[in-house]
Amino acid sequence: MNSLDLISMGLRNLYRRKARTLLTVLGVVIGTAAIVVMLSLGIGMNERSEKQIRSMGSLNIIEVNNYGMYNESGRSSQSSVLDDKAVSQFSNMEGVEAATPMLETYLKLVSGKYVAYTQLIGIDTRVMSAFDYKVSEGRLLQEGEANAIVAGVNIPYNFYNPKSGNSFRGFYMGGSGEEKPPVDIMNDKLELTFDMSYGEKRPPGGTGDNSQNKPAKLYKIKVAGLLAQSNDEKDYNIYMDINQLKKMMKEYERSRSPQERRRNTHQQQESYNRVLVKVKEIKDVDAVQEKIKQMGFGTFSLSDIRKSMQEQARTIQMVLGGIGAISLLIAALGITNTMIMSIYERTREIGVMKVLGCMLGDIRRLFLFEAGMIGLMGGIAGIAFSVGASALLNYVGGGFMEAGGIYMGDPSEKISVIPLWLILSSVGFAVLIGLVSGFYPARRAMKLSALEAIKTE
Repeated sequence: MNSLDLISMGLRNLYRRKARTLLTVLGVVIGTAAIVVMLSLGIGMNERSEKQIRSMGSLNIIEVNNYGMYNESGRSSQSSVLDDKAVSQFSNMEGVEAATPMLETYLKLVSGKYVAYTQLIGIDTRVMSAFDYKVSEGRLLQEGEANAIVAGVNIPYNFYNPKSGNSFRGFYMGGSGEEKPPVDIMNDKLELTFDMSYGEKRPPGGTGDNSQNKPAKLYKIKVAGLLAQSNDEKDYNIYMDINQLKKMMKEYERSRSPQERRRNTHQQQESYNRVLVKVKEIKDVDAVQEKIKQMGFGTFSLSDIRKSMQEQARTIQMVLGGIGAISLLIAALGITNTMIMSIYERTREIGVMKVLGCMLGDIRRLFLFEAGMIGLMGGIAGIAFSVGASALLNYVGGGFMEAGGIYMGDPSEKISVIPLWLILSSVGFAVLIGLVSGFYPARRAMKLSALEAIKTE
């Protein structure tokens, strides 16, 4: 029996028992659709989590700090110092693109009658572009550039006039363009000072340690560029060349009273609170992070959050997939039952085929083909149903989340995602289920006695 004859006979047999075939295929449709829809929800959740993490910053950046390193007794076990030597070691690690210390201090920006509280961060200007600093106006800082800064997009909105009766309104949390800022920092005259009370109304007769301080110096600065909006800490900080900031901080310390110097000895240390390390490839982040931990430092990266979310997504996918697999298992039993019933009904036909010299392998192929066709038809129909169900979930579910305030992301994002590999693998798996389910009935058909089969009514 050639392949065309086998296919023709198999299709006629399935069509001859339309109702039973349809019901068996329906079981495969339900099982396939259940698995695909369940897995698509897990895939959609994973993609939304991935997008959310990427919006928080780069997955290639590791933050190194001196925190959280404790031994069993609860005392700090930190023996390494986060200084320039450590930064150099990080930079020379295999897979590292760049490293920069982050020297942080708080001060006031002054523009005429307006002032603004802000955080100033000293950074290695040679590697700013490597750490995803991008400007919407102007340019980034150049190496060794004195008295120049780049400012976060929300800095212009934080200026206020302390003498107008308006108190500090807090850091501006909106986006640029919603209102006109009181200061044009790209063009207006700007100064900065470490005196946090500059421009404020001071209580009369104030004395104490502050009276021994020299007047805080006002540093004239220029804004080289305004950073593009990034929805992270960059929007609220200003940045300066780290060497220039060190000089300014030392000069400020010399102007302070001896008592205040003793209270702020931590500012005179040569170590940094944190260092940023940029890794070239995401796949190398874990290895670099582990090396840094072995040096005695604490580390954090968005890859830590990513791994946790991926593990949660995999767990949910396994649970959802398991629920769908139960339906497909029931469908497999249905295929087996259908094929066994087909043997009982076609016992005489099988006997005639054997008497006429049909090869046992052809009989096996015939039953496996019929079982595989049931799996194929059910798989294709199940995928079609899954795509429709996924579209409905994305249309109705996304709107429900937006209206209910459950989902804070982009409402256009899909909650159910069916990639091409899931479609192909689901159809293939449905066919495989059909073949496996038809294997036992096919062997049973092969073992029937030809003479006994012919005698069967």
